[in-house]
Amino acid sequence: MTSPARITRRTLLFGTAAALAVPGTALAAPGPRGYDPARVRGWARDTWRSLVAMTPSGTGLPADNIPESLAPADRSGYTSPTNIGGYLWSTVVARELGFISKDEASARLLRTLTTLDRMEHHTASGMYFNWYDEETGEALRAWPGTGAVVHPFCSSVDNGWLGAALLVVAGADRAASSSARRLFARMRWDAFYNPGDDPAHPVRPGGLIHGGFFPFDHDRPGGVYQGTHIGGDPVWLTTHHYDTTVSETRITSYLGIITGQIPPKQYFAMWRTFPASCDWSWHEMQPVGENRTYYGIEVFEGAYTYRGMRIVPGWGGSMFEELMPDVFVPEAKWAPRSWGRNHPLHVRAQREHGLLEAKYGFWGFSPSSNPAGGYREYGVDALGMGPGNEPGNGANGYFSDQEMTNYDVGFGTCRPATAPTPSFGDGVVTPHAAFLAMMHERDEAYTNLVGIQQELRAYGSGGFFDAVAVRSGAIARRYLSLDQAMVMGAIGNVLCRDVIRRAFATPAVERALRPVIGVEEFGASRV
Repeated sequence: MTSPARITRRTLLFGTAAALAVPGTALAAPGPRGYDPARVRGWARDTWRSLVAMTPSGTGLPADNIPESLAPADRSGYTSPTNIGGYLWSTVVARELGFISKDEASARLLRTLTTLDRMEHHTASGMYFNWYDEETGEALRAWPGTGAVVHPFCSSVDNGWLGAALLVVAGADRAASSSARRLFARMRWDAFYNPGDDPAHPVRPGGLIHGGFFPFDHDRPGGVYQGTHIGGDPVWLTTHHYDTTVSETRITSYLGIITGQIPPKQYFAMWRTFPASCDWSWHEMQPVGENRTYYGIEVFEGAYTYRGMRIVPGWGGSMFEELMPDVFVPEAKWAPRSWGRNHPLHVRAQREHGLLEAKYGFWGFSPSSNPAGGYREYGVDALGMGPGNEPGNGANGYFSDQEMTNYDVGFGTCRPATAPTPSFGDGVVTPHAAFLAMMHERDEAYTNLVGIQQELRAYGSGGFFDAVAVRSGAIARRYLSLDQAMVMGAIGNVLCRDVIRRAFATPAVERALRPVIGVEEFGASRV
């Protein structure tokens, strides 16, 4: 079995709208009373302001984060492939909404792509390192401020988001298309794919995606081994693999399948849930489901039971895991019996957790800045499979409050419940999670965000602050470029006729991917 140990994304880590839109843009019509597309458009304009503030004009590389000052001197001093990809797709949305002209959008995109073309990267695979200086494009060997050594690392998921963004640019901007296609064409997704043919490093049938690899010396003894899946000089591959399907990491599987570099069976090698037997009683709860076979791979179509719903869980139970790939791939449309069921159920579960179970008054839980300082993974514990923090208490997903309140309904007869009805504390809501949910519950997400803006006052000149604790009122008063980019991507899909999905999901992409994900039936349903 593959180790369940995970790596976080940070450590690897309109009333007047139609008049302002560029020609050909189709904006959403006003909906039921309450929902106001003009207000959503205003949120997008402020969000774009934060992304522009993060991005030096010389390189077109956005900083990882910036405080509410939006001052160039306060930029973080580092960026990543994910951040760069987020700026690319956000630029496309800004053009569609009329914030910038077509020519300015193309100029911004080409500036970023030109910098990417000259940046140091792993030549054999075309993959980029995790950290760069946004002012120069130089790969970091020392961390800004501390001087700590940085060992260049090629992350499969970080490069996945950059690759997805390059496809969006290729499909959305004629002037930048050829540059984006050329950069994408040199990326080898099979560099991350372990087919399981090495007896010394076995994985589940169908193969799994490595967390990534170190092209040079590294600082992770015991967590890597030397090898290569694409020939040439060996690299240091992580022994860690991504092995759950409700995860942001499935974007890398999608790109590999789209390009033909990873076989479709790999998609079915990932767990929907871990098994229901007592041997696996450490995960969150005993799943229900049945076995089905796709592309020769037997899949346990398990689901967790929560508030009258059966939901396929993620590792942590965050909106990011569930919905970020859905910004690009129309998963609910292409896979109506799997993602078409799970996405709305996950959104409903997050909403009911925040409003009915925890009684926070607000909802939307995903990894973000911690209002108390630093960074933390937030989610709905009941929707996550990750290992627990306390011996004997089973598993935990990510927690939704600062107190890390544990929810534990036990594991059938294998493990007794220790906390089936806990009392929750100071919940932390993350606006980008609600924006992702807007793609499935537009009006409910809108109402929630209005409350976060007006009642919790978690809003500044650059849009929604990254997170807010609902009872203490503590606010993480900064902007993260990835989270702001998720806001822009979701708004682009909601207001501009699925602009990001249309650019990404070309007929060629649909021919390669839709038959794979469309054949599956999840165990997700209403009870």
